[in-house]
Amino acid sequence: MKTQKHWKNLVKRLLVVALVLSLAIPLVPETMVVPASAVTQAEINDLKDDAADLRAQQKELQNQLASIKEDKNKALEQKSLLEQQINATQAEIDTIQDQISKYDDLIAQKQDELAEAEEKEKAQYELFCERVRYMEEQGEVSYWSILFSSSDFSDLLDNAMMVDEIMQYDNQVMNDLIAIRQQIAQDKEDLETARQEQQAAKDEQEAAKASLKSQESEVDALISQISSQQAEVEKAEAQMNAAAAAIDQQVAAAEKELAAQISTVVSESGFMWPLPGYNTLSSLFGGRTHPVTGKPNNHTGIDIPAPAGTPIKAAKSGVVTTSTYNSSYGNYVVVSHSDGTSTLYAHMSRRAASKGQTVSQGQVVGYVGTTGSSTGNHLHFEIRVNGSRVDPVNYFLGSMTLYATSGGVKKKIT
Repeated sequence: MKTQKHWKNLVKRLLVVALVLSLAIPLVPETMVVPASAVTQAEINDLKDDAADLRAQQKELQNQLASIKEDKNKALEQKSLLEQQINATQAEIDTIQDQISKYDDLIAQKQDELAEAEEKEKAQYELFCERVRYMEEQGEVSYWSILFSSSDFSDLLDNAMMVDEIMQYDNQVMNDLIAIRQQIAQDKEDLETARQEQQAAKDEQEAAKASLKSQESEVDALISQISSQQAEVEKAEAQMNAAAAAIDQQVAAAEKELAAQISTVVSESGFMWPLPGYNTLSSLFGGRTHPVTGKPNNHTGIDIPAPAGTPIKAAKSGVVTTSTYNSSYGNYVVVSHSDGTSTLYAHMSRRAASKGQTVSQGQVVGYVGTTGSSTGNHLHFEIRVNGSRVDPVNYFLGSMTLYATSGGVKKKIT
């Protein structure tokens, strides 16, 4: 009798398990596992902090500008501060663009999560309706009938546990439906927040672009002012020559720092002209008569005029050992090559290569501008051999035709 009762209880248990398993589908959506490549809010917040730091830097430069703005003898200093502002503003614009891109990815993620939650909600709702229909059909009477059908107290306890398990399951179905719907509401809120924050970033970027345009206009006005003042032009030339010696030391130190990396990059045997399509020079290497002051001067490279924004290409493959701003050279980049040579590209409107980056011959390293001690858009180009400057023209005369302008006259270089 006892064995028969044992089997009867076991069958009841199996029936309860079978009932639950037959109705069970994944109830509450599993905790969303964020892929390793997924965008996080922390990444976006870091970019926001970077943009805020750049705005603070711009404000500090603006304060410095305000203190010397009325001094006509400090036009070069004003130009340098404005160019640093422009660099900071451009960096802010680029940082905000990274934010916007991150928001694109984040919004796509949120949309996927919302769609997944809505699918689970649909399945959970169907299960909920199925259980409601079952309860309506069976009613509470069926549970009481199970209890009253017990043969003894032990059987009553078993039946009570079975009824409790079924009721717990039904309650869980309902609770899980509520949880999924709460998750959907949160996903929709997060998605809307991401969209609003992205729009705010776009608005900030537009404001920065307007500020950039204003700063560039101020620089253009200062260039005209400097060009008309011989003293300022002479000061600019003196600063350029003084900076050259300091830059030599910086290049040597950077090459020592990155020597192992430089040695792994195979450099071409010849140099590529850095501004294809522009082969007329406004200043030659070495002794020259300054085109504005008319005084003799020593020039550390060659100047190649070209429209603002023209891409500047690496003359040889190598490693970027310097990428910075200097009040004399403006935005400039130095690429060091494994054969002991290095090339310098100065007065750029914007740099497109960073220190430690490996670049290939012909890769864009920046864009033509007139930053630093410059009063017109051009590329100041230098070549060093084992640390000493040489005339770049000597490396191109056999492969291309070059011209030079002097006093408005254009002549072929031979």
